[in-house]
Amino acid sequence: MKLHFPNPSRSFDESKDRICFWGYDSAMEVSFFIEADALKRLSPDMNGTERGLLGAFDNGINQIHEVAEKMYSRSPRSSAVILVEKDF
Repeated sequence: MKLHFPNPSRSFDESKDRICFWGYDSAMEVSFFIEADALKRLSPDMNGTERGLLGAFDNGINQIHEVAEKMYSRSPRSSAVILVEKDF
């Protein structure tokens, strides 16, 4: 089954300066993290606040999901995947 993202929830992890979101491989939940630098690459004009990072995430959601699927396919069955600037 293809990785899918039915849950639109996302949250800001202030301690690590990244956004967390979730995908599903069949019934298995996979945690994804996208670092602030990756979001800045997608949206160079955003500010670095929580609101700015969440907005950049929302605006780039399709591309983020595509990259998340690609990175997950490299290590299937992983319970967590971190997306970094070079992934974009």
